Amino acid sequence: MTVRLLDATFRERLARLGEQALAGAAISREDALWLFSLEKPAEICDLLAWANRLREHFRGNRVHLCSIVNVKAGGCAENCKFCAQSAFYQTESPRHDLLKREAVLGAVEEARRHGVTGLGIVAAWKGLQEGPALDEVCERLHDIASSGQVRADASLGLIKLQRVADRLKEAGCEVYNHNLETSRRFFPEQCTTHSYDDRLQTLRHLKAAGIRVCCGGIIGMGETVEDRCDLALALREADPEFVPINILNPIQGTPFEKVPPMAPWQILKNIACFRFILPRQEIMIAGGRTVNLRDAQSMIFMAGASALMVGNYLTTLNQPVEQDLQMIRDLDLTLTERPRAPH
Repeated sequence: MTVRLLDATFRERLARLGEQALAGAAISREDALWLFSLEKPAEICDLLAWANRLREHFRGNRVHLCSIVNVKAGGCAENCKFCAQSAFYQTESPRHDLLKREAVLGAVEEARRHGVTGLGIVAAWKGLQEGPALDEVCERLHDIASSGQVRADASLGLIKLQRVADRLKEAGCEVYNHNLETSRRFFPEQCTTHSYDDRLQTLRHLKAAGIRVCCGGIIGMGETVEDRCDLALALREADPEFVPINILNPIQGTPFEKVPPMAPWQILKNIACFRFILPRQEIMIAGGRTVNLRDAQSMIFMAGASALMVGNYLTTLNQPVEQDLQMIRDLDLTLTERPRAPH
């Protein structure tokens, strides 16, 4: 009888939070932390069912696809402990200078062929300042935007000057990715060459320029359940349109190379918790998906995800795009199409 009472209490609390999220009301930190702390498989199954309902209510049954092209690889001056491209660590990550127009347009064509909505150009450096690098980046963004095939996105590090964000907007950048990565409390454990506030300032510059924000983080770096909860709450306050969730893929040569991997079941639970806290956002599963979730990848949508990064990541491989597209079809989901400009 005691077990049944506890089970009924759990279901009532979960249903209350689910109905609250469906109504668009923010759940409290106490309730959010309770969700992140769930451990029993039966409880997590119920959590996923509610997250799936939230996804369908706010995002429908469409899947938003994004991909990236690494336009400047390696030698980054930041010391993010998860990153193979940091100049602080000895890894086998490739290095090359800014890609030329032909290479970027080739990535545009590949993205269009696979039904990808947004193509992001990514560069490994501290951030953008006025100068030749910004000029060349703006040219590449203009190349993507003027093709009319995919949305021109970017992830180019910190932005400390409003004029830089304004120039990206003028060049055609529609969405800019800049992750908070983790909670404010855990952030110094994974990076010390810039601050959490530097990242928040970048988001403010982007919004002031009229660029839509893509902002998420990485789970599985050794942070606590409370850190993951506080990341989700910080993202709610930042209010990005897109929220990428990455799962640490430990790279040899980085300080995190021996961090134990998260279990697939735990990853799915965390995705569901993010959906409760961010019910309206496009939640995208990105780096580390294939290696960490393995055969459980198709369950990300039941857990509340509504978007997927396809194609290879910055320094690691993903499963073939064709396999992702088949997975989406098998689940009777459809791709989000890029709105066409009126003639």
